[in-house]
Amino acid sequence: MSDLSKNDIERASFAFSIYDFEGNGKIDAYNVGDVLRALNSNPTLATIEKLGGTKKKGEKYLTVEEFLPIYSQAKKDKDQGCYEDFLECLKLYDKNENGLMLGAELTHTLLALGEKLSDEEVAEVTKDCMDPEDEDGMIPYAPFLRRMCDGWGATP
Repeated sequence: MSDLSKNDIERASFAFSIYDFEGNGKIDAYNVGDVLRALNSNPTLATIEKLGGTKKKGEKYLTVEEFLPIYSQAKKDKDQGCYEDFLECLKLYDKNENGLMLGAELTHTLLALGEKLSDEEVAEVTKDCMDPEDEDGMIPYAPFLRRMCDGWGATP
């Protein structure tokens, strides 16, 4: 934890406090990924589980002292994409190189590739982050991606 600056510790403590729903100084380990994402980290589900997050609510609770080493490790993790990485991936679907892709292709990608999302999660993401499709079913993918990377779903 010594690699965290005073500012990092303050930011982590603040984000932690937002997810301390009971006000008892503990968060549900189920929310570790959300707290890390609120701190501009982008861990995979496997990384979250490896760091101590759980798949079910109520299994385990963490204090801020237990969370800070998790945050420190997540900051060191280089196995996470950033906006530019994801933008390059979506450009593969931009057949006319005009910043547009089929909305249906984006939905399919979210359902089928990488850490697959459920139908409900895709519906929520597209409702919250995707611009309306044009008459050809195309959407601008960069604004969608920016909304996702800027923390969609990161606050309770």
